[in-house]
Amino acid sequence: MKKGFHYAILTAVILTLASCSTTKYVPDGSYLLDEVRIHTDSKNVKPSNLSIYVRQNPNSKWFSLIKTQLYVYNWSGRDSTRWVNRALRRLGDAPVIYSKEDTERSREEMTKAVQNMGYMSATVEYIPKVKKKKLKLAYKVTTGEPYIVRSLKYDIPDEKIWEYMQKDSTATYISEGMYFNVNILDSERQRITNNLLRNGYYKFNKDYISYTADTVRGTHQVDLTLHLARYKQHSDDEPRNHPQYTINKVNFIADYNVLQSSALSSVEINDSIHYKGFPIYYKDKLYLRPKVLTDNLSITPGTLYNEQEVQRTYSNFGRLPVLKYTNVRFFETQSGDSTKLNTYVMLTKNKHQSVSFELEGTNSAGDLGAAASVSFQNRNVFRGSETFLVKLRGAYEAVSGLGLGYGHDNYTELGVESSINFPRFMFPFLSNDFKRRMRATTEFGVQYNYQMRPEFARIVASASWSYKWGLQRQRSQHRIDLLDVNYLYMPWIEPNFEDKYLNNEQNYILRYNYEDRLIVRTGYSYTYNSAGQALMNNAVIGNSYSVRFNFESAGNLLYVISKMSHLKKNDQDEYTILNIPYAQYIKGDLDFAKNIVIDNRNSIAFHIGGGIAIPYGNAQVVPFEKRYFSGGANSVRGWSVRSLGPGSFPGDGNFLNQSGDVKLDASIEYRTRLFWKFRGAMFVDAGNIWTLREYEDQPGGKFKFNTFYKQIAVAYGLGLRLDLDFFVLRFDGGMKAVNPEKGKDRFPIIRPDFGRDFAFHFAVGYPF
Repeated sequence: MKKGFHYAILTAVILTLASCSTTKYVPDGSYLLDEVRIHTDSKNVKPSNLSIYVRQNPNSKWFSLIKTQLYVYNWSGRDSTRWVNRALRRLGDAPVIYSKEDTERSREEMTKAVQNMGYMSATVEYIPKVKKKKLKLAYKVTTGEPYIVRSLKYDIPDEKIWEYMQKDSTATYISEGMYFNVNILDSERQRITNNLLRNGYYKFNKDYISYTADTVRGTHQVDLTLHLARYKQHSDDEPRNHPQYTINKVNFIADYNVLQSSALSSVEINDSIHYKGFPIYYKDKLYLRPKVLTDNLSITPGTLYNEQEVQRTYSNFGRLPVLKYTNVRFFETQSGDSTKLNTYVMLTKNKHQSVSFELEGTNSAGDLGAAASVSFQNRNVFRGSETFLVKLRGAYEAVSGLGLGYGHDNYTELGVESSINFPRFMFPFLSNDFKRRMRATTEFGVQYNYQMRPEFARIVASASWSYKWGLQRQRSQHRIDLLDVNYLYMPWIEPNFEDKYLNNEQNYILRYNYEDRLIVRTGYSYTYNSAGQALMNNAVIGNSYSVRFNFESAGNLLYVISKMSHLKKNDQDEYTILNIPYAQYIKGDLDFAKNIVIDNRNSIAFHIGGGIAIPYGNAQVVPFEKRYFSGGANSVRGWSVRSLGPGSFPGDGNFLNQSGDVKLDASIEYRTRLFWKFRGAMFVDAGNIWTLREYEDQPGGKFKFNTFYKQIAVAYGLGLRLDLDFFVLRFDGGMKAVNPEKGKDRFPIIRPDFGRDFAFHFAVGYPF
């Protein structure tokens, strides 16, 4: 009955969409642009590269299938004074009416683009096909034979610049035998310009470089010459060699107000000091130590102007939280026959202190709660742009379903954490030159967390020392956790809970994670994103990919010390430090994700990842915090969080037993823009977790090469995302498709049951 109702609703929606005329608001004598296609006769000229020149595209489709927004627009009545009609038109898209003028301009721009690729005789024609009031448009690209560069010559009257070009000739983009591609020729102009900007040519730009191309009659060959125009400061001046600039003085202005005039005379300065030959000007009090300013400066007096050093200076000062803006300005000064630049590094300070409050609601399997936190931040503790943070947090949650025998039925958490961040590499015995090159950030942190539940009380205390740094415009990010110490202390366990769950010999994993434990770990993580900071509305511009790698180990040094010291083991065959057993394991994770753009509204994203954690030496189990879980908003979304696996184990109501040492995950999403700030997605997820050992309380959970692929769970579903620019709210609904458990419920996709197989997820941000 319930299934029949769902099918009836789906059928009604389909019939409603089908009954709507897509040409309702297309005027007589006009046509709805229904489809645009590009066909080329050369594999080297891809239609996807020419689509950007199409000035008129059809109405967008959800998931490249349905013109939903056009249907929504057509649902509106013709009376524009009614609010319902106005609302439908705002939510929908008006029909795209075919324009012959736009088509002709598209043809012209497409022709020029193909000719710029080297196909000088290329032609483009458009072929419209009309059916009733709809029009399908096809662009037919005939490339012809490409033109080839037969000879390459250089006309460089400036000997100094010619010398720089010869030294850098191995990096050139142009050569004899290449296609006569105008885009590559322009890239070579920019490459030469960048090289000269690194070698003192402060005023040089690519407009000084030009080409002449002579075609050989009767052939498709071109004789190419690259020209360099000589420098003229004014149009009526005599041409001369391009001036090479040297950095003269570097000055710091610490209190620059960007809202005032950019003229130096308008800058408010009350005092100044000189540090290692660098003048530093400030208004009332210098808020940064002079050494911090000079250490982050990459521009060196007495050297040639270098655009890379300027950009590196911007990057270095941009890392300092105490600064809001940085502006580097140059002023020419003539000294004899040489041209020099006086440099001013103008800094605008940020607010040094801030206080923030956070409130949040929680829902843990139906148990409602609330949490609040207050944070204090100082961005300039020791006048070196060090960031000090202290945060207090409290949470409360009602706990249900425990039964009788417990003193209370609520969960309380109190915590405090503090960290201090230094914008430099802090480590003894390292040279200042090495620390400046690394540009790493050093962080020290401590944390204390007290948790009180009806079953137990737990205290977690930790201290950390880490470094992180980024390269290549933030595409690469590195992090080293040099030392991370975590101490888990269980001051109290409710006797009924202990007798029922912990004293059972089969529940080894459960008992292990409810004992005092010391974790001393080190780790390294690496993240690479090919898009870098090129993000718009949380979506990557163009195709991109990312790689994430993490490795960590714990307990190795303590184990060596224990062995060498001949320490005795406790009754559970574990070495201890101050009577506290410590964990020992290694863990590694690898994840790859890729985003492929179909058009400006649709894209496909997929990811595959895995990880393994191996306990050894002083431990037979990986600590709870380091074990893997499956299911949830960022995993196989047909299962609720931490409810899948390990292996074919169906679960016993204890989420600790649904954890493992090995994890595999793979997902693919078709993402589409819906309307306003809403995005939609169709997805398929697959994955599971496994254990490395056979545990009695996790039957069927061990990883075996001959059976693990049969235990991979599969889910499918739909998602709705609200993109608010700064963050994304995500709502995903997943259905089980393939169940790792054996039996009649192995393939729920054949006989779906909404109540049994559906899982809803709410999260912030994209899953990958």
